[in-house]
Amino acid sequence: MVLIMDIVYVVAPVLLIAIVLAAVWLERWSVPVILIALGAGILFGSDVLELWHFNDMELTNKVANLALVFILYYGGFSTKRSDFKSVALPAAGLATWGVVLTAAATFGILHGWLNWSVQKALLLAVIISSTDAAATFSILRRKPLPARLSSTVQIESAANDPMAILLTVAVVESITSAQQSSWIMMVLLFIWKFAAGPFCGWFLAKIALWMFNRLKPQDRGHYYVLTLGIISLIYGLTEMINASGMLAVFVAGYVMGNSSFVHKQGVTNFSSAISTVFNIGMFALMGLQVYPHQWKEIWLDGILLFVALSFLARPFAVWLGTMGMGLGWRNKLFIAWAGLRGSVPIVLATYPAAYGLEIGSEVFNLVFFAVLLSIAVQGSTLGGLARVLKLTAPSRPMPLFDVELVTMAESDFDLMVVDMPDPKGAIGPSIAELRLPAGSVIVLITRDQDIVVPKGSTHLQGWDRVTVLAHAKDHNTIRSVLLDAFSAAEKEECAPLDGNEAIKGPMLASSE
Repeated sequence: MVLIMDIVYVVAPVLLIAIVLAAVWLERWSVPVILIALGAGILFGSDVLELWHFNDMELTNKVANLALVFILYYGGFSTKRSDFKSVALPAAGLATWGVVLTAAATFGILHGWLNWSVQKALLLAVIISSTDAAATFSILRRKPLPARLSSTVQIESAANDPMAILLTVAVVESITSAQQSSWIMMVLLFIWKFAAGPFCGWFLAKIALWMFNRLKPQDRGHYYVLTLGIISLIYGLTEMINASGMLAVFVAGYVMGNSSFVHKQGVTNFSSAISTVFNIGMFALMGLQVYPHQWKEIWLDGILLFVALSFLARPFAVWLGTMGMGLGWRNKLFIAWAGLRGSVPIVLATYPAAYGLEIGSEVFNLVFFAVLLSIAVQGSTLGGLARVLKLTAPSRPMPLFDVELVTMAESDFDLMVVDMPDPKGAIGPSIAELRLPAGSVIVLITRDQDIVVPKGSTHLQGWDRVTVLAHAKDHNTIRSVLLDAFSAAEKEECAPLDGNEAIKGPMLASSE
């Protein structure tokens, strides 16, 4: 009992604090926090410092599944419809048939070329077939890439997990099933899961939106409890009818993230926070499952798996899966190398052991080893590859100031953010010259590390981040007004702006 208390109140908190401290220190080198969490789990585990002995693969699988529910929900929630539409064909293609092509090519290489057993090659091929949103986001957010290319890679990584999960479940259940007709049943079950899952997610998300807009609790914390309950219920009800709960929560997140509802900003912040907590906790738990001394037996196979996947199967899937989409060879080459592996493959790698397959431990170690190589090798070279391929665009630092609209009643007002175009510092129109729709008002201009007080005489500049309070229906009009007015404004050098406009620090001035 004393040992359990030490773990819960001493070892686990120290582990989490160490991860955050290391992440802050290593952020300048764009080291993904998931890699830090994995390393911390290994360090604290049974093979190194021996502070926490934890080798329950079945419990790890259950915890990881729970984490995936909330991670996938937020992945859908944060996928914007406008971004998805602009890259729908390549992103959706890579997230569906691209995963299948990657798995098929990997299986062909492992079994047909390297002569690995059918079971081992098949399990590894489907488990490691998807890219990782957390790893991709954490690395690409520091890489100045063209918007279309960056959106394609990020949306693919956020949307391809359900397909890999479906493939893995189908393969594992077919291997463990003793029925002669298991393959036929698995194909039918796969079709059902893929068809019914999205519908359940869409339908239940609509009910959730209705509930959010009808309930008006005084305590904002009730919305967060409601969010937890809704996400879990969507997954649970969908799984009860043998459809894909993971696909359902992703679609539900997408529907809710692209809809207006009461207290949406608070739910957004909460969903982001709980997704981060689950992501870090899950990777730390995975790290505890790893025994590095076992790598001496599988390191060569792990390298072969990484090479087969990253240098052969992934490029093949990208080239074949995006034919006729006008991406160009440089974009395709970057997308192929940007297929980082991460949380989902490691979670899925717990399935064989959880289902009692003898090969389970070997599969987990091989996938873990290949994921580490993927994050370390591909993640550290993405920026260099983008520069070599001349795909880099001017880098815009994240603004230090922001405004959030937290509503406790149903409203069609929302805050939108418009980034002014290149070049940086170019003089655009004054606010007085803009013809914004009625009811719209510019509430904040962020310029580098400064806050600019929006006045009628204030001129917008290139790379300004303009925050506008407006009716949701006017968003497209406002974006067009701002960008068109900026393009039409004279670009010749103007007199310096009044130095009093830019205010250092976090203080916002009132309007005139």
